[in-house]
Amino acid sequence: MAEAYRFGSFLVARGLITNEAVISAGLLQRRNNRKLGELAKDRGWLTHDGIMIILKMQEMTYEKFGEIAVKKNYLTGNEVHELLKEQSDSYLYFGEALVRSGALSPETMREQLEEYHKSKRVTS
Repeated sequence: MAEAYRFGSFLVARGLITNEAVISAGLLQRRNNRKLGELAKDRGWLTHDGIMIILKMQEMTYEKFGEIAVKKNYLTGNEVHELLKEQSDSYLYFGEALVRSGALSPETMREQLEEYHKSKRVTS
């Protein structure tokens, strides 16, 4: 997410979008890019309590949510794989969120993303 905000700041500095557009795109991403636990709960595979237990374990072990869910028999490996595929298929990138929210045209977003990556290579 930090990289998205750096790109957003780059666009703001160029006068192409506002800080509000950065925030709106970030919120759109957050609403769209759902967590594994949320997806599993929607399918009836996990309860709120189960999610909270897994999250607590995750804080202590730093393991991935899906790994803990399988290890503790909350989900099967196939279920985690299915959820990860769904999560990946629906993932919304920051630039896409800017386009979807109307802050930038697809062409301008592509051009500016290219410029942004060029500027990062120069400063690295």
